[in-house]
Amino acid sequence: MKRLAFLVLMILSLIEVVDAQDKNISNKLGAGFHLNQYQNDFGLGLDFSSPYFVHDRIAVRLRGNYMFNEHIKNSKTTWTPYSNISLGLVGVAGKVGNFIRLYGEGGIIGIFPSNEFSSKKSAFGGYGLFGYEFYMNNSSNYFIEIGGVGTNATADKITNQPIYSNGLLISSGFRIQF
Repeated sequence: MKRLAFLVLMILSLIEVVDAQDKNISNKLGAGFHLNQYQNDFGLGLDFSSPYFVHDRIAVRLRGNYMFNEHIKNSKTTWTPYSNISLGLVGVAGKVGNFIRLYGEGGIIGIFPSNEFSSKKSAFGGYGLFGYEFYMNNSSNYFIEIGGVGTNATADKITNQPIYSNGLLISSGFRIQF
C-alpha cells in the first residue's frame, strides 16, 4: 500500500513539473500509420488527429484498420480480412519533458466483417486506451497504446461462434504533425 501511495504521489508531482516546462510537442493536425492487435486479430491502419484544443489537452482521432481474423476453414488455419473504423476523443494526461506525451483515448468503433465468418454486415461497440507518444522532433513521434475494445461481435459462421475484436487492444506506430 505504501508503494502504491508513493507511486501516485510521484506521478502527481511529475504532472505538475511537466506542466511548467516548455511546450515543444506539436499540437497540430496529425496523421499516422500503426500495427495493432485486437484480441487475436492482427491489423494495420491509418489514423488522423485533429489539432489539440481546450488548452492543448483534447483532440479528436479517426482510425481505420484492415484486420485479419485468424480461424479454421476446411481443417486449416487461415486469416480472413475485415475492416473497422473508430472515432474517439484524446485527452492529454501530461507531458514528460518536451519529448513524451501521455494520453487516454476513448470512443466508438464500427466493424465491417467478412461474410466468410459472419452473417452480420456490421457490429458496433466502444474502446478505451492509454498511450505514450515519444517525440523525435517537434513534428514526428512513435507511439505505443494499450487498452480494451468491446463490440459483442461473434464469428457465427465458424464452429463454436468465437468472439472477435473484443478484449485487449495493443497498437504501435508512427505519427507526424502538419
